[in-house]
Amino acid sequence: MATPTQTAKKAKTRSSTATPRSASPKKAIGKPKAAKKVAPKKVTPEKKPKGGKTSVARKKANGKTNKPRVTTPSPRPSPASLELVHGIVPYREKRNERYMNERQIAHFDGILKSWRHELVDDLERTVSAMQDELLNLPDPNDRASQETDRSLELRTRDRERKLIRKIDESRASVASGDYGYCENCGIEIGVQRLEARPTATQCIDCKNLNELREKQGY
Repeated sequence: MATPTQTAKKAKTRSSTATPRSASPKKAIGKPKAAKKVAPKKVTPEKKPKGGKTSVARKKANGKTNKPRVTTPSPRPSPASLELVHGIVPYREKRNERYMNERQIAHFDGILKSWRHELVDDLERTVSAMQDELLNLPDPNDRASQETDRSLELRTRDRERKLIRKIDESRASVASGDYGYCENCGIEIGVQRLEARPTATQCIDCKNLNELREKQGY
């Protein structure tokens, strides 16, 4: 038979070897999970039209066209389309042309001569028309209107007579070699100004200065 001391020792060894029921089991430590790999998205390249040509809309947006620019030279005006100066084609200056050479002198002399013939023909027609209209109209209103028209016609012809005298003076300056130069300062009047007014005797600066003095009363 076992003694009480032996039974007590056996009970202690049993209690030390037995696991308590209330203790929770330890969790098992496993290996860390590996992160999921994300596959990269496929980038689809932009589809180009066949032949490598850009679209018409993109051409319009960029404002560029592949067509070469063709510059056509402007046609020279024909003599018939130019505005004649008293029946004569305007003078066309050449590069490095000497002012008032023989061609220019002959050109402006022809303009003055043609202009004088036009004025003389108008004067002759006016005189013959006034002689035909010498009628004694019974109505006083008709006579008054006739006199008014006649006085206006005479004033116009009087201005034309003065203009004929200026043309004769200009032709005399052509013969002497002074035509085309300002009578005040002596510089060139210019071909374009002489085309517009063949009887001009002053340059544009002297003419403007004289008109300004006349307006101010000097």
